[in-house]
Amino acid sequence: MSTTATTPERADEELAPVRDEQLAALLLTTERPPRPSALTASISFGWRAMLKIKHVPEQLFDVTAFPVMMTLMFTYLFGGALAGSTGDYLQYLLPGIMVMSVVMTTMYTGMSVNTDIEKGVFDRFRTLSIWRPAPMVGYLLADAVRYLTASVVILVLGLVLGFRPAGGVLGVTGGIALLIVFSFAFSWIWTMVGLLMRSEKSVMGVSMMVLFPMTFLSNILVEPETMPGWLQVFVDVNPIAHLVAAVRDAMDGTVNGGEITWTLGSGAVLIAVFGSLTMRLYNRK
Repeated sequence: MSTTATTPERADEELAPVRDEQLAALLLTTERPPRPSALTASISFGWRAMLKIKHVPEQLFDVTAFPVMMTLMFTYLFGGALAGSTGDYLQYLLPGIMVMSVVMTTMYTGMSVNTDIEKGVFDRFRTLSIWRPAPMVGYLLADAVRYLTASVVILVLGLVLGFRPAGGVLGVTGGIALLIVFSFAFSWIWTMVGLLMRSEKSVMGVSMMVLFPMTFLSNILVEPETMPGWLQVFVDVNPIAHLVAAVRDAMDGTVNGGEITWTLGSGAVLIAVFGSLTMRLYNRK
């Protein structure tokens, strides 16, 4: 075997410090990459959130197993008592259960935000030259895929059990689209909560305190006319109740302009209020 000897002159050249001119020539030979657009940055962060599911597939349980359990439980538990048959009750229940399952899933947005804060990931995000709300919007875009998954799972199960939407494909598609749009807006509440709370358990506790009365004290399970008068007042101003009415009518083949307007309007208010508060907290935290 033979070795190549390194001459003293060669060693000196390798150990010599790089001059400023040489370093500048290397760094300035190409143009600086352009700053990513708001849409590109948001989609990138959304894809990052989706990749978490690849490594932790158990995250899909809340949009697969949970909706199936809720649909079966309420259909066969209340169907005979409230409507006389499970088939008749399923026609009324399924749009409401779809709304309940998806809206309850929105709280996981706040939990994801809180987890990244605890790990220090957000400190890295804020050093990037990107549109500032992009990380938050990315979370919500990824969760929109989860909302769609839950909706499809419930719809397929309902069709197997005997649900027959009079609105057909167009009505069902419109109802699910309206649900996802409102859930996107509603999730901004939990991004704010995720920034405020100190732990993931605290986020879940606050979320359940809000979600349980909003979902159960609505028209998801029963007609509001069967409730006491004081409770009907709450249902009349509950945005979840208006969302359920709009989705239910769409799947039944009716375009309820009033309920759709109420739902989209409340969603816009949620984004304006809680989106602004979220970014204010994000910039200061």
